[in-house]
Amino acid sequence: MIPVATLEAVVPQAAILRHPATLPPVEIFVTAAEAYPALERAFLSAKHEIVAGFRVFDLKTRLRSPEAQAIGTTWFDLMIHTLRRGVEVRIVLSDFDPVARPRLHRATWRTVRMFWAAAEMAGPGARLVVVPSMHSAVAGIWPRLLFWPVVKTRLGRVAGWLRRQVTSHRLTALREMPGVGRMLVAKDAMPRPRLFQVPPLYPATHHQKLAVFDGRRLYIGGLDLDERFYDTPEHRQPGHDTWHDVQLMLEGPVADDARQHLLGFLDVIAGKVSQGQPAPDRTGLRFVRTLSRRRGRGAWRFLSPEPAVAEIDAAHREAISRAKRLIYVETQYFRDRRLARRLAEAARQNPDLRMILILPAAPDDVAFEGSTGLDARLGEFLQAKCLRILRRGFGRRLFVGGAAQPRRTRAKGRAQLRGAPLVYIHAKVSIFDDAQAIVSSANLNGRSLRWDTEAGVVLTRPAEVARLRQRLMAHWLPSGAAADFFAPERAIPAWWGLAARNAKLPPDLRRGFLLPYDLKSAEDFGRAFPLVPDEMV
Repeated sequence: MIPVATLEAVVPQAAILRHPATLPPVEIFVTAAEAYPALERAFLSAKHEIVAGFRVFDLKTRLRSPEAQAIGTTWFDLMIHTLRRGVEVRIVLSDFDPVARPRLHRATWRTVRMFWAAAEMAGPGARLVVVPSMHSAVAGIWPRLLFWPVVKTRLGRVAGWLRRQVTSHRLTALREMPGVGRMLVAKDAMPRPRLFQVPPLYPATHHQKLAVFDGRRLYIGGLDLDERFYDTPEHRQPGHDTWHDVQLMLEGPVADDARQHLLGFLDVIAGKVSQGQPAPDRTGLRFVRTLSRRRGRGAWRFLSPEPAVAEIDAAHREAISRAKRLIYVETQYFRDRRLARRLAEAARQNPDLRMILILPAAPDDVAFEGSTGLDARLGEFLQAKCLRILRRGFGRRLFVGGAAQPRRTRAKGRAQLRGAPLVYIHAKVSIFDDAQAIVSSANLNGRSLRWDTEAGVVLTRPAEVARLRQRLMAHWLPSGAAADFFAPERAIPAWWGLAARNAKLPPDLRRGFLLPYDLKSAEDFGRAFPLVPDEMV
């Protein structure tokens, strides 16, 4: 029987942080080229149990480590091998609003079918629990009616696409899109939306990316498992295939805190149990979360789940209040106006405080898919506002940079930066002096800090924090960069100078990846939508 139910070596390029023998090491992985082999080895070395939660975990992803390649070519093969060894695998996969994100909804259920197939092939002793989970916070009837025309239009497009498929492909697609199928009639022939049904809206999602091995090792950060996200630290792929991310591997009691979260967070979100107490500091490591739940049972409830746990936001607030010299941040989105105001106020109170902020030149859906929708425009509007707030607070003590490959591209619009292919930044790292670092799945927007399910760790060992900052800063700089680039008192003019020089040079003559962030393009593209909560994007 295969139980499928609701939930319950040296890495060549990895930086291993060394500290006293009484404390376990922390490994840093920059990009999937470093992280994926480490994750494969962790699966191979697990003896009893793997508990995980991912937004995307595509078993078609190719294996990269020599050890994993010895047993197969893809993660499907590795999953069969893991289950055959008797290791119990428990994983929560994010499911998505079937109308707003039909492709992601279908991908989730396709992955679930692959997990089941792997368990079948592993044999009768396979122990697998795989849960496709939609966030339980659902909007009330009035916001659903308000957005009904938009939802109906999108559902009509999905139904139209299904009608254009041959029967066999249509039936396969419907099996992989159960949420869509419930909203259609005549599914076998000419599917069309139900006339008088007001579809549900799921404003929040599970965005975490973590796995716990035998209760003692924790893999955590911002990176999902998918071939699309594979990149190397050299970033030599086409712009739409770059993916800069940061992941950690840790050992010790903090892993058990993460395991307990994975086993219980669905009950917290559903309101069945309390959120519990924040995890304690575990020898310089602390597990932190974002969780929300359905807000009451009223008809309105607008689009806002009720925040239940905001430990990642609280960790940022605490660290900002204590920062003295330099705050270094890499994030996919910087859209939370509350956080921007806290940072600006800290800068006004402390004239020695400086900040380096690294952002993608444009959101991936805007740069590579040409999105012009409400969510894309609101997101850029909020980010531009946040950057203006920071500029007023920090003045010349702020550097905001984007990144591009040092080579030419024919791409147009926001798929390029100063004539070069983008380096898409997906990392979620905040570092405060040498005192504290936060590595998580959470972007610096209201959605990640208050709505979505997020998980991360806070590092407070000074030597590790300093090493993490050195590794990440060096990633963007030319080889052998001078000490000024790393010194808090001298870093801002050094980074501005390098970015400005790069902007004036042809792409193939630039040094490193740094360029100035293009704020004007974000402001020109962005639009305000007063009735939509900031947390939507």
